[in-house]
Amino acid sequence: MADITEYESDQIKAANKTGKTPVVFIHGLWLLPSSWDRWRPVFEQAGYTTLIPGWPDDPNTVDEANAHPEVFAKKSVGQVADHFEDVIGRLTKKPAIVGHSFGGLLTQILAGRGLSAASVAIDPAPFRGVLPLPISALKSSSPVLGNPANHGRAVPLTYEQFRYAFANAVTEDEAKELYNTFAVPAAGLPLFQAATANLNPWTEAKVKTKAADRGPLLILDGEKDHTVPWAIANASYKRQKRNPGVTEIAKVSDRGHSLTIDHGWRGVADTSLAFVQRFVKP
Repeated sequence: MADITEYESDQIKAANKTGKTPVVFIHGLWLLPSSWDRWRPVFEQAGYTTLIPGWPDDPNTVDEANAHPEVFAKKSVGQVADHFEDVIGRLTKKPAIVGHSFGGLLTQILAGRGLSAASVAIDPAPFRGVLPLPISALKSSSPVLGNPANHGRAVPLTYEQFRYAFANAVTEDEAKELYNTFAVPAAGLPLFQAATANLNPWTEAKVKTKAADRGPLLILDGEKDHTVPWAIANASYKRQKRNPGVTEIAKVSDRGHSLTIDHGWRGVADTSLAFVQRFVKP
């Protein structure tokens, strides 16, 4: 298990000192914790305290990440989930958790471990039992899955690949800006784990969907998302709605996988905040 970084430790101490309910944000592949920077004030102005822990060995900046892509390699779903559990375990109050893409999968894993007071999974990567494999999802993941050697590598996206997988629902100018501002290499291993989850009973890409202490869960999905199309998100919802807790799903119209970082991020943030506010006091 990766150690808690000084940066993460400082966030934990600051959150505990406030006495407020924490909201933990979890990013997905090809992004860094800083992708949530605009979200934090929205939740803090509503009375919460916020944390943006990284995946193990996350660099601090996009430039650093692109200069040293090797640090992302070989990070597994289980390793990353355990790291976030370690962070959450040091908080004095149970947090709400908001995650995007593979961060959405991690959010559901952590909720299934009873670690979340309320959860929002945005465009969540699939877990064992989620069966649909739309063509656009296969194409979005092909830069990694197309080469078995990427299992142990960190893989960057070209602009064209990012445009298709993330930024298909924005203008060309905005897509280029998003790519230059946010895109970093990503571990190939989690994509292989998700892709083979239904073939591997011991996969780390699995969620305890029936856990009684899972708490309320909202799944959000971009209408035009190529990476996690509605069929995948809805299949995740159908697995999750068996839980005794509140389980909801909503489609975000005219949006792609970049919905947490593009021009419409505030609407997604407000929807996420409203759900958290229904169940968790600051």
